[in-house]
Amino acid sequence: MTQTRSATAVSPSDSIPPHVWRIAGVVVFGALMSMLDTSLVNIGLPTIGADLHASLATVQWVASGYLLALAVSLPLCGRLARRFGPARVWVAAVAAFTIASCLCALAPGIGWLIFLRVLQGLAAGVVVPAGQTILGQAAGPRYLGRVMAVVGIAVVSAPAFGPTVGGLMLDHLSWPWLFLINLPFGVVACVLGLRVLPRQPGTRGGAVDLVGLVLAGGGASAVVYGLGELGVRDANSVLSVWLPIVLGALGLAGFVFRSLRRSEPLLDVRMFRDPVFAAANSASFFAGAAMFGLMVLLPLYFQILHHESLIRSGLLLLVYGGGGIIALPLGGRLTDRAGGGIIAVCGTVVVAATVAPLAFLPVDANPVLVQVLLFVCGVGTALSTMPLVSTAYAAVRHDQMPDAAAFVNILQRIGGATGVALIAVILSRMAESGRPALSGYHLAFAGICVLSLVAALASGVLLRVRRS
Repeated sequence: MTQTRSATAVSPSDSIPPHVWRIAGVVVFGALMSMLDTSLVNIGLPTIGADLHASLATVQWVASGYLLALAVSLPLCGRLARRFGPARVWVAAVAAFTIASCLCALAPGIGWLIFLRVLQGLAAGVVVPAGQTILGQAAGPRYLGRVMAVVGIAVVSAPAFGPTVGGLMLDHLSWPWLFLINLPFGVVACVLGLRVLPRQPGTRGGAVDLVGLVLAGGGASAVVYGLGELGVRDANSVLSVWLPIVLGALGLAGFVFRSLRRSEPLLDVRMFRDPVFAAANSASFFAGAAMFGLMVLLPLYFQILHHESLIRSGLLLLVYGGGGIIALPLGGRLTDRAGGGIIAVCGTVVVAATVAPLAFLPVDANPVLVQVLLFVCGVGTALSTMPLVSTAYAAVRHDQMPDAAAFVNILQRIGGATGVALIAVILSRMAESGRPALSGYHLAFAGICVLSLVAALASGVLLRVRRS
């Protein structure tokens, strides 16, 4: 796995072949569709509940079931990509996601909608890692930074534009259109995927390790579920919070132990023996926790603390997404030139430096100042996430890319759930204590700042490992 250490020796003037850009465009198109769907549907939950006569606790499973299913399918993605080829898996997953979207729009009741959202989540869990596998294999270590920066457009723009798009749709259309909007995009993505993506032959392998799949998929989903419940229930709740987290952690530990003893594991955990791959994923875990936590906190900051409407809150968040989109190409080029470690250190420090003032500003703070901070924070977020992903992929062989993509996305998903849970716990506990709402948001922003600093330290470890 040492052939990828030469990323710093690549000339930044090397132009990326046109076919790689075409592949990147198709992959980003599919990723943007699946990620935008999450923010659109979450906005429509109150409307869906009212129309289908479901309680808030029940309708929340439309979102929770999707996220849990997504965590279940991630461990299987590597196996499917190796067996059938990542391009075939990507097209099949996009097609399944599109069909499930259509069925969700036609759901006659809340029970059917939850069930169909689970199927949609199973497909969505495969789209992003399969696409990253295709891109990683097509680009190779030489162009990974710049190409993976394109994938970051979906990660940054979907949460930024989703609230605005969803609010406008609900103002003029019924909630099924939140799902029907996926149909034309899904059809176009499948056609482009069949025409553009390289169809590499799969490799014959043994039977799927069903026990490993249960341990990995069930463990990851249990941890994500427990962390999600931590933010909405009593932290001392054993059955709802700590039992799923403990059982999930034991399941993941059992999966690691089982994989080390098998000649053909579901996912090759031995890749973590590579110090660069291990360090990049560790840093990505904390950077993902800060990013996803911030993406949950910022809409609440405008809607609840500043009493902004859903659409106006979305408009105020556009500057955050815009900063990320502008910085992504630069971050990719710098990653190819200097390596992801130093770029991630700078990015995470920028996030911490721009979030820290929000932990002290009053409610009536200058709105221009807040927008400037959010723009720079978006720049830092772009520089703190995708360079770590690029570095992790550059540390593995071509044939290991499917497993690497699965691991990167699993750790980011659990890291994101950790960051969201931290924000939810802080806000709910501060509200229960009777403290002013502003105090809760100040503490929440401080929590994001701490996560970013931990990510900076982990990125520093990555920098030292690569240099050694």
